[in-house]
Amino acid sequence: MNLQEWALVVFTILAQMSVGSFLVLGIVHFFAARVAGAEEADRLSDRALLAIGPVLVLAMLASLWHLGNPLNAPRAVTNLGTSWLSREVFSGVLFAVSGAVFAIMQWRKIGSFAVRNAAAWIAAIIGVAFVVSMSMIYMLPTQPAWNTIVTPLSFLTTTALLGLFATGAAFVTNYAYVRRVNPDCADVQCGLLRSSLRWIAALAVVLLGVELVALPLHLGYLSTGSSAAVASANLLIQDYGLLLGLRIALVFVGAGILGFFIYQNASSSGREQLLGTLAYSAFVLVFVAEVMGRFLFYASQVGIGV
Repeated sequence: MNLQEWALVVFTILAQMSVGSFLVLGIVHFFAARVAGAEEADRLSDRALLAIGPVLVLAMLASLWHLGNPLNAPRAVTNLGTSWLSREVFSGVLFAVSGAVFAIMQWRKIGSFAVRNAAAWIAAIIGVAFVVSMSMIYMLPTQPAWNTIVTPLSFLTTTALLGLFATGAAFVTNYAYVRRVNPDCADVQCGLLRSSLRWIAALAVVLLGVELVALPLHLGYLSTGSSAAVASANLLIQDYGLLLGLRIALVFVGAGILGFFIYQNASSSGREQLLGTLAYSAFVLVFVAEVMGRFLFYASQVGIGV
């Protein structure tokens, strides 16, 4: 892979993690407010919101690197009617703007809770459209390894998995800060942290199941397809078999085994330090696994007629 293709790996992974984190954070905030009130929900999520913007900015910078000449960027939005690339660029910029508007409203407490919640959901929906547009770019008849339902499914699964574990790690960091500077509210925040990590872990295990089912079906489909599809399957199984196995092992340990232990240890108080270690470790393992998966996505392409 050349540098421009690596830029695509960085762009897609970081952009999807940003969208996933924003979506997970919004869901957690909504339910936390119903359980503990808007003030405690804000205390749980506001600092985590800070991290999403810089990650998205890094993703956008990586996308400019892929373009080669950043001056070409405005041309990418000139064909919204027929081009998924134009839709990706447009929805990505719109997500960044709408997310920033919500962040300002949230930090400054502009508008009621309902108004801010509506703004968050609008941004989240735009973010999902951004990821869908991103995946549809690769639905090319000349690239049989990409031109399957597995491409949008894997992009959305990566979005959700990285969003879950990035948010979980952010909540652990936020809880350590709250406990240090404002111990009076630490008990409430501890309860919200444990509750959030429990359902984050449960959803992660479900998404792991989706990935583990989709992969063999995808390989089976490729191995019985055109010569280009068979060549892609051989690349994944033979040339990159070790990397593919390591990628599966990492996501299984991170989302499956550590996810199980997070769920189990979040059931009772007094294990916050262990939960922090588990949450950070799970995030790192899943992030590395998803980067490997995206590398394999690009490295295994074999075009028809090539």
